[in-house]
Amino acid sequence: MSGGNAFRLSSLVRNCIYHPAVSQAKQIHAQILVHGFLSDVTLQTDLLLLYSKCGFLCDARQVFDRMVDRNMHSWNILIFWYVQNSMFSDALSVFDRFRQMDLRPDHYTFPPLFKACGGVVGYTYLGKLLYGWVIKLGYGGYVVVTSSVLDFCVKCGNIFDARRVFSGMSCRDSVAWNSMISGFGRAGLYTDALNCFREMLAAGVKMDSMTIPSILNVCGGEGDLIRGKEIHGQIHKSLKYDADVAIGNSLIDMYAKCGCLDNAEKVFKNMTNTNIITWTTLISCYGVHGKGEDSLVLLKQMRDFGYEPNHITLTAILASCSHSGLIDEGRKIFNNMWLHYGFKPRVEHYACMVDLLGRFGYLKEALGLVKNMKLMVTSSVWGALLAGCMMHKNVDIGEIAAHQLFDLEPRNPSNYIALCGIYESLGMWDSVSLIRLKMKDLGLVKTPGCSWIMISGKIHKFYQGDNSHPLTVLVCKTLERITKAKLLSGECGVEEYV
Repeated sequence: MSGGNAFRLSSLVRNCIYHPAVSQAKQIHAQILVHGFLSDVTLQTDLLLLYSKCGFLCDARQVFDRMVDRNMHSWNILIFWYVQNSMFSDALSVFDRFRQMDLRPDHYTFPPLFKACGGVVGYTYLGKLLYGWVIKLGYGGYVVVTSSVLDFCVKCGNIFDARRVFSGMSCRDSVAWNSMISGFGRAGLYTDALNCFREMLAAGVKMDSMTIPSILNVCGGEGDLIRGKEIHGQIHKSLKYDADVAIGNSLIDMYAKCGCLDNAEKVFKNMTNTNIITWTTLISCYGVHGKGEDSLVLLKQMRDFGYEPNHITLTAILASCSHSGLIDEGRKIFNNMWLHYGFKPRVEHYACMVDLLGRFGYLKEALGLVKNMKLMVTSSVWGALLAGCMMHKNVDIGEIAAHQLFDLEPRNPSNYIALCGIYESLGMWDSVSLIRLKMKDLGLVKTPGCSWIMISGKIHKFYQGDNSHPLTVLVCKTLERITKAKLLSGECGVEEYV
């Protein structure tokens, strides 16, 4: 057949791409085979794109593997669609073949590869190598490439490099700003995140549906209720966000973290659309505020509305039981997790259950639960047990938990300080000295405690042992007066003096 027929078949395939019709595409594929056009690289690439876009990646891979000549477009198509379907390992495997053929990636190749590197454990080194190539090949001027580098750094928790990449961007779109704000929030650098948000607005970039959840998370973490309410007001004015579930979920979380549980409930009741995350968020909020009974009621309501809890919901429920002392309810949920919910307990569920038992003195039962675990016991489980031992001054079980933690987290000072606290409470000063000597040998120091308060929109932070705040002397004198007044009155509360 002539080249004109090949062009006609290519047009038919491309028509299927824009109006997905897989059965028709397979018929055209058969025609290509019958008429001997399989070696036509344009037709093969069109078929590759069609199958990939329709989600038939096995068929796409077969087309790709049978291609004698592959152009840059064919490599990029397969890598991109593997990543779009979260098949990161497959995408990286294809790229490994690409490298073996000594081919040079272009600016379309890099973004999905950075996403793949951020989605697979142990591929941070490849992401850094790719960043070197971006600089060497001169692709740093492409916003889509540098934004993908930034997103990779954020997902890997490398906030230093993320900040450096962001600062070096000559042009920043909303994706770049959102990544940086999200990165600061994940790292707990809430002040930096808020400053970045202000810079974004000053640069004329409007917040979108991706910015709002990130900045609300920051407001919740910082306890910045005023800023959170301002953003809520802007959301309310912009009708296009009213039905956004992710934003509604973020508002619930923000208000609860700022201590306004009533506001969180109002947001929940006014949401026209909800999902499993919505219900789980409010369940978790009730738990943090010590309202475990409300969490259990909400769990029942959630199931009545047709939402079945997932493993995250069950973690939130067990944590709620722990914070509210609902031991029997927690045991019942944990022991019947498979029967009632179809889940075998995960490590996080064991950690919550150990925390529940430990908080209320059932330390032997908690230790037995840990010893009978069929899963690998992680630091979160041993840490929950050690915390219970601190509360109840149980040195025997505390030592077991602490020494397990020393093996799992030898550089975590909190574990040594916790065991030291148990020894101090029991007057075991020789043991205290040994632990402190061990910490000194390892070069470990205690992270100072921090508290903060917001006054007139400004956050004032106070660190243990730090006297740098300009009002430190006045604060200490006022606290001393309150303490003396409390002692003289003989009352437990100090509310009347504040």
